[in-house]
Amino acid sequence: MIERIIDWALRFRGWILCGALVLAVVAGITAQRLKLDALPDLSDNQVIVRASFPGQPPQLVEDQLTYPVTTALLGLPGATTVRGISMFGEAYVYVVLSDEVDADSVRSRVLERLSQLAPALPPGATTSLGPDASGVGWIFQYALLAKHGDVAPDRLRALQEFVIKPELQSVQGVAEVATVGGAARQLQVEIDADRLRALDLSAEQIAQAVRNANQATGGGAVELGRQRVLISANARWIFRSARMPTAPCC
Repeated sequence: MIERIIDWALRFRGWILCGALVLAVVAGITAQRLKLDALPDLSDNQVIVRASFPGQPPQLVEDQLTYPVTTALLGLPGATTVRGISMFGEAYVYVVLSDEVDADSVRSRVLERLSQLAPALPPGATTSLGPDASGVGWIFQYALLAKHGDVAPDRLRALQEFVIKPELQSVQGVAEVATVGGAARQLQVEIDADRLRALDLSAEQIAQAVRNANQATGGGAVELGRQRVLISANARWIFRSARMPTAPCC
């Protein structure tokens, strides 16, 4: 059989040479368009769930958060292993899938089960789905620096979160843009302990008043001439005491 193939190739050597040339050209064009990773992704085909329970010890996170989330994700189609890792204030649950399973379809199933589990979680606990990428997909790192140190760290963080990050996330092929460092903007309320005792108030009442003051309620629309004005209301709370006419506590 091999001898007959060699004999045929020698008789039609012109066609063989033309075919080899065409294959070489096609291979060269394909090699230029071939997508190659600098580091091969050897991680498991998996879906990662991050659960957050701020301020709680690992044992409490394990009992009230990791265990319910892990058991809720058991039995997913194509899942071979479900394992959870608990730490201070947060936990990670890994759903390992078979190699032939499409992770995108499983991610939608995971979201459905997490939404069903949300009412049963303790107050303050949240769950979120990890990005559709692995650690070896880290392709670029940059830093925002103030040239003369005249820009505050919180403004650099705001520039990253609200300007640069949305633009980078819109690029095709980018799964996640993670922010590390900087100072997130925040408001701090400093309480005078002596004034608090004099007014017979607790720190929890102050915290609740701040939460209530940040609430906004919808109103309605008023026609003024040819203009339509929308009205909304913000809640404002004032502490009063029988011993003092007003209560400026903060």
